[in-house]
Amino acid sequence: QVQLVESGGGSVQAGGSLRLSCAASVGAAATYAMGWFRQAPGKEREVVSAIDYNGDSTYYVDSVKGRFTITRDNSKNTVFLQMNNLKPEDTAIYYCASGFRFALFTRGKPDYWGQGTQVTVSS
Repeated sequence: QVQLVESGGGSVQAGGSLRLSCAASVGAAATYAMGWFRQAPGKEREVVSAIDYNGDSTYYVDSVKGRFTITRDNSKNTVFLQMNNLKPEDTAIYYCASGFRFALFTRGKPDYWGQGTQVTVSS
C-alpha cells in the first residue's frame, strides 16, 4: 500500500502561483507514474498532469499547458506541480495519485490516491 500526502494548496488571486507537493511512502514500481487529478464542484475528476519515473514522459491537460509544470524528486519519492498564472477555473480539489503504468494513469486509472488539497483562485 502506498500513502500519498499532499501539501501546498491554498487560496490565491487570479494570476498568482502555487506549488503543490506530494510525498509517497514508498518508491519504485508503485510510483512509476505520479501526478495530479482535480475535481471542481459539479464536475468529474480529471487528469491534470502526470510524469513517469525518469521524467521522460509528461502529460498535461490542454487547459493547463504553458502554465503548470510537473517535476519529481525520486530520492524523496516526491512529485511537484508548479502552477503559474492561475485562473478561477483552476479552483478544485487537487488529488495526488500514483500508479504502476503511465498509460493507464493518463487514462484516469491510477492505483493509489492521496486525500486531496483545496486550491481556490479568486478573480
